[in-house]
Amino acid sequence: MSELQRIWAGWRSAYVSGTEKDRVPEGTGSVFERLLASGRPDRETYVLWRGQHCAALLNAYPYGTGHLLVLPQAAVPDLLDLSAAAHDELWRGVRAGVHAIRTAYDPDGVNVGTNLGSAGGASIPGHLHVHCLPRWRADTTFLATVAETRMLPEPIDLTWEKLRDAWPADDAG
Repeated sequence: MSELQRIWAGWRSAYVSGTEKDRVPEGTGSVFERLLASGRPDRETYVLWRGQHCAALLNAYPYGTGHLLVLPQAAVPDLLDLSAAAHDELWRGVRAGVHAIRTAYDPDGVNVGTNLGSAGGASIPGHLHVHCLPRWRADTTFLATVAETRMLPEPIDLTWEKLRDAWPADDAG
């Protein structure tokens, strides 16, 4: 009989205790718009990059370590709603995000994707966002399948530091 294994994730205590909600101010606009306009330091809000039209930040509910989002600063629900300038900057941001992920984590691969509309799986359907996350061949676990749990091996503050330091200076990757 094997011994019960424990996964320690003390940095999640703020979320579990309810104090994590203080990270995003109340108000109008999408959660992303409120976060970006909060006036709080980027380190505190996990914003990795700000462009003229778009920004990148860590996913508050990541599939795995290094999971970031690139999104327009103003809420638009669909790729077809973006201005030409925002469209170009969004994809430059995605490219820069992939560069940062590869530099910081040296993964075997990277997932890039977006869910358009509620039926397409969007959790925040009114504000388009592109997911970018590192993947490894041997990164398989039954936790998500049997325990509805994800294990993140590093604190989110360290993830922010690694990706921010790896973000290309010209934002283009």
